Amino acid sequence: MEALAFSLIACLLVGIACMPSVIAQGPWAVRIACGATVDTYGANGFLWSKDWGYSGGRSANVTVNNHKASQLNTVRYFQLSGGGENCYNITVPVGHYLIRLYFTFGQEDNASREPQFDVSIEGTLVYSLLPGWSSDDNNYQDSLAFVNDGAATICFHSSGHGNPAVASIEVLQIFNQAYNRGFNVSHEFIMRSVKRVSAGAEKSGFGSDFLADPWGGDRYWESDISLFLPGSAVNPISTNLTINNAAVYPNIYPQAIFQTATSANPGQSLSYTLPVEPNLEYSIWFYFAELATFVDTGDRVFDVLVNEQKVFANVDIMAWAQGAFSALILNTTVLVEGKTLTVTFNPIIGNIAVNAFEVYALVPTEVQTLNTNLWAIQELKQSLNVPARLGWNGDPCVPQLHPWNGVDCRRSAASGFWMIEGLNLDSQGLRGVLGEEIGALTGLEHLNLSHNMLQGLIPVSIGQLESLLTLDLSYNLVNGSIPSSLGNLTKLQKLFLNNNLLSGEVPHSLSAGALRGANLNIANNEDLCGVGIKPCGHLKGGTKAGIIVGVLLGSLLAALAIYIFYKRRQNIARAQRLPRDAPYAKARTTFVRDVQLARTVLTDHFRPVYRDPTVAPGQTNPLL
Repeated sequence: MEALAFSLIACLLVGIACMPSVIAQGPWAVRIACGATVDTYGANGFLWSKDWGYSGGRSANVTVNNHKASQLNTVRYFQLSGGGENCYNITVPVGHYLIRLYFTFGQEDNASREPQFDVSIEGTLVYSLLPGWSSDDNNYQDSLAFVNDGAATICFHSSGHGNPAVASIEVLQIFNQAYNRGFNVSHEFIMRSVKRVSAGAEKSGFGSDFLADPWGGDRYWESDISLFLPGSAVNPISTNLTINNAAVYPNIYPQAIFQTATSANPGQSLSYTLPVEPNLEYSIWFYFAELATFVDTGDRVFDVLVNEQKVFANVDIMAWAQGAFSALILNTTVLVEGKTLTVTFNPIIGNIAVNAFEVYALVPTEVQTLNTNLWAIQELKQSLNVPARLGWNGDPCVPQLHPWNGVDCRRSAASGFWMIEGLNLDSQGLRGVLGEEIGALTGLEHLNLSHNMLQGLIPVSIGQLESLLTLDLSYNLVNGSIPSSLGNLTKLQKLFLNNNLLSGEVPHSLSAGALRGANLNIANNEDLCGVGIKPCGHLKGGTKAGIIVGVLLGSLLAALAIYIFYKRRQNIARAQRLPRDAPYAKARTTFVRDVQLARTVLTDHFRPVYRDPTVAPGQTNPLL
């Protein structure tokens, strides 16, 4: 008995040690009311943040409220004039998230016509809203995805059929190990929710409606009542008793999904058929709990089939869950080639009882663009002043169906990531400068920025693009000299720098390139000289005249400066000699001396004489 108690305590301590420290902090959650200008609180007390600083687009009022999110009354929509790709970049901690979206449209944003568009998460195309999406459950979508770079990126891609529109975005953190299928491949897929069913439930609801732990991601559970035809031989059963092992790390399910079940008559099968996308793998999670007190081990046994393929045989809930009112969770992954997925429960002994199940499409994550390329192209977007209509948002290369306009990509055999292979932005009204960050696009083979209004210098870093085959900067306002680093481009086949404001001598290294057969055009650069155009020692008449005038003016200014300096020195020297040498100074000194002498004589002459009456005449007066 003591050994058993010790084992239980040890297991408890190990479980606690394995639990992430973030449990105490609570999961990270962001809820955005798209198009809203003020923060609001929903019925469950959640904060819905105003839609500010996340993306472009415009705001409109919701015409028809979504029954799953009645608190939402605005929508954000994206017109094609603002670009075909529009993204929300939401700062979140690195981790695993349930990302939920609500879609709607109305008169103001789409003239009451249902738009069609695609949605990507973290660069992977996850949803395609096709005709009819607004009349079924496709107006609500959620997926499980990992965010590895500190920003959850959700992009809306126009297909040319109306304006993409979204009513809300939720990014809700779950545990990193949630929905781990027994081997660590979660990062390789985005798990797109197909159906999440709470069998036998009276109504649908969110996890928060069922008082579930917030680490469960507030998943929406749909009652299966609407999935059966009227008159179907099914019976709901339920209990209020606590279900053991329901809210257990890492998935943490709400108690409610185990407290109800759908039961069939003895000997009768129970089936659910769902429309799915073909040629994808699907992860299916089954949830069972024995709710009948009179059932014993071996009394209820059944097989589970997916598209007639047996995935679990002889399921005995009492035996596998080790008792009644205890959760049993089973998972399988199947490849579905058709457009439907049918889950069937075939009885072997007794009747069927199903509590809940989830179906996820495993959408392979698309390989993203190399980080150095991603950084460089974002910097170039700013320096080139790329107009918004080009829609340079998100990842330039993925999803592959929606690369950036004017950007060509290829998969690197060495790194496995996408690299930018070509930039074709001719005649796009660019008014910025070509920055040095262009040198980071090491896989670039074609660069065409011709017929724009680019200014500034040709970046020296272009010489680092060893794979470059074509460089066309013609018909711009590029100035300065041609950098000699262009001679490093040994694979260059076309170099067009004509019709710019370039000056100075053409580097000799480019002449060597021309000898190798490269097509070089540097015409119509008035101040450019060198091999093939004009000698740098011979200048035009106007240039010569300008140089002569400049030299003459410079000489005149220099002579004037020397003269002023000389006169100033003379004046200083003369001022220093005046107190000693000037005649008027000497005369003034003599005059002062004479005045002082005269003053002394006159003072002595008019001074009164005092005689001592005791002194005889002829004797010296001692008072004098």
